[in-house]
Amino acid sequence: MPNMERAPKFAAIMQPTFLPWVGYFALMDNVDLFVLLDDVQFDKRSWQQRNRILTAQGPLWLTIPVLTKGRRDQTIRDVEILSDGKFPSGLLRTVELNYAKAPYFDRYFPAFEGILQAHAERLCALNTALIVWMAEAFGIKTPIVNASDTPVASAKAERLADLCRAHTVSHYISPPGSKAYLDESDAFDEAAIALSYFHYVHPEYEQGGKAFEPYMSALDLLFHKGPDSLAILRSGVRS
Repeated sequence: MPNMERAPKFAAIMQPTFLPWVGYFALMDNVDLFVLLDDVQFDKRSWQQRNRILTAQGPLWLTIPVLTKGRRDQTIRDVEILSDGKFPSGLLRTVELNYAKAPYFDRYFPAFEGILQAHAERLCALNTALIVWMAEAFGIKTPIVNASDTPVASAKAERLADLCRAHTVSHYISPPGSKAYLDESDAFDEAAIALSYFHYVHPEYEQGGKAFEPYMSALDLLFHKGPDSLAILRSGVRS
């Protein structure tokens, strides 16, 4: 009989951060399934609610105002955006002032603006909508799912392995920052799921005549390079 073994299925699991950097999307582009870990505890003033763009004066933080008082243990998906009268108009204005002259600003800004205006209540819903839109704009086809739709009772490395098992994943690819605690666990070995780490070197590209500044939001790449963004993004992947 012919070998009917199931084809390998690669997955990555990441928190739904705000306007992620290019390496986040490069990892997504290199797997068959991308899981948004939306039901873990929210970390105030983390990448979950802020990221950086490039200005004439250098990197600038963009931050989403959120409600945290008396909500110490809230999960990412439960975080509410603070209606302070300045969001999203102030953030949109900042992005417009700093990228209006970028070659592909007019192509992508209207959709970006629409998402921020349509998702002004929940942080996770906003981040997820932006991630999905940016992936589509880059041309990344990887399916994206929420961890909260596949609830598992375990925690830490065991939880990641259980999520992979629930989605019939055969190979988990992790960012290198998780290596220390994943290598201390037998969770993936016990689940018979291969584990490897994603190696990425930030590619350089033209940023409007400025000295190249890495680790900005991938929005920077999109506005500057448009349809060439995916090839640039992929150029940083190392085997």
